[in-house]
Formats: sequence, structure tokens, C-alpha cells
Amino acid sequence: MANIKTVKHMLQEKVEILWNKEVGGLYYRLGLKCDEGFADTKPGQFVMVRISDSYNPLLRRPFSIHRLIEENGNVRGFEILFKVVGKGTTILSGLREGGFVDVLGPLGRGFVIPENFQSTFIVAGGIGVAPLFFLASDLMRAGVDSSKIQMFIGGRSKEDLLCIDEIKAMGFPVHISTDDGSLGEKALVTEIVKNKLTNTRPDMIFACGPSPMMKAVAGIAEKENISCQVSLETMMACGMGACLGCAVEKKESSDKYLHTCLDGPVFDAAILKI
Repeated sequence: MANIKTVKHMLQEKVEILWNKEVGGLYYRLGLKCDEGFADTKPGQFVMVRISDSYNPLLRRPFSIHRLIEENGNVRGFEILFKVVGKGTTILSGLREGGFVDVLGPLGRGFVIPENFQSTFIVAGGIGVAPLFFLASDLMRAGVDSSKIQMFIGGRSKEDLLCIDEIKAMGFPVHISTDDGSLGEKALVTEIVKNKLTNTRPDMIFACGPSPMMKAVAGIAEKENISCQVSLETMMACGMGACLGCAVEKKESSDKYLHTCLDGPVFDAAILKI
């Protein structure tokens, strides 16, 4: 199976806010109206959002595209899923329907589905579920057998587990874990992945989440000789490779660094030193 979608161009525009909904705790879904060019967005790509017209905060904020919003078969917008963690996202959480934000995107390289794709584990930690929900939806849309997909969702507590009902509705197995045992198994999500590998072997692992989780997933994939793609959660200042602030180190290479915004945010885990 080849890449599901190919992006044709990048846009910068002021877009209308369709909704801004709190979905529990510090998490929000922000729906944005968009140009038809976003219809070609690939799972794993992101946008840079200018939070306000003032100089504070000055820099745009990066957000994974969580899903496309469709109406009568046409893409009319996209949604981002975010957590309030600082001044920028606090301001973003207070924006209302009918307002506008300046968006640059879609940016970066998304997930690549290999030609010989058969089965996969999708591993999400906390807000890392945002691009992986989009990926799972696209796999299902592309006709992948639901029995060939297993999703693992972990968080510190049940408040950090997002999109559970929507993902379960897709019809493939979903494994849930929390550090404190408040929902699902009391375990790190990577422990659940390791246990499942004793009797099921996928030919691809896709992952997104906190750095320690990503490092653990990459290590598991390397040990088991399973291909693995990771979507990095890295702070970015520009999103276009100009500031060089999102460098990530490569393994054993004269070309020492890659840049998350241009070369990623999705990478083959085997080439990264994470």
C-alpha cells in the first residue's frame, strides 16, 4: 500500500473558528474552517497557529492535525486537539466560535504506509493520540482490515485518555492503560505493547507521545526487528526550517542532525538517537 495521501501545497491564511470545545480537564478540540488545499493533508502533518495578533506570545505554536472535518463529501475544515500547558494554549482555549486565527500549513512529513503493509500496532501516549487518531481513521478509510490494527492508549490517569469511544467505534482492538490504574490496566503503555508482542507480531509500529515513551517504543521495535515510525512532539519556532530550533540527532551519521519541522515530524525510529 502506498502513501494514503500526497500534499500539494502549503497555505497561510486567517481561518474561522468553527468550535472550541473542552473535552475534559485541560484538553480542547478546536475546529477550524480551511481552504480546500487541506483536503490532501496526510496523517502526521501539523500546522503552525498564531495565537493572537499581539506580540505576546510572539511565536506561532505547532499542533498536529487531529482530523479533517467533512460535509457532503467535501473537506470544510480540520480539527486540532490540544492541552492547556502555558500562556499560548491558555489564550487558545479562550477563543470562541466565529473568531479567527492565522494558520500556516499543512507542514512536515506525515506517516508513510509501506507497500507490503499487513498489520500494525498504533501506540499513543496522552496528547500523542492526536495524529494517531487521524492515521487510524485513514487506514480504515483506505480499506485496511480492522483485525490487522491494534491500538494502545496510555496516560498518567484517566483524564489523559482521549478519543477512547471514537477509536473503539472503529472496530479494532484497543488496549488502555494508566500509570495510576484509574482506567484500564495499571501499567505503562509500553509494558502492554511488550506483553502483546509475545503472541502477536505486527510488521509496523506507529507511535506518538512523551519522549520517554517514544524511546521505549523505539527500543522495543529495534529489539524485535519491527519497523517503527515515530511522530516527535518537539517545540518549533517557525515550522519551516529557518530557525533550526527543532534539531533531532541522528544515529551514526556524518549528517548529524535532522529538523523536525522539515524532515519530520514523522521519522523512521531506526535513524534517530532518541
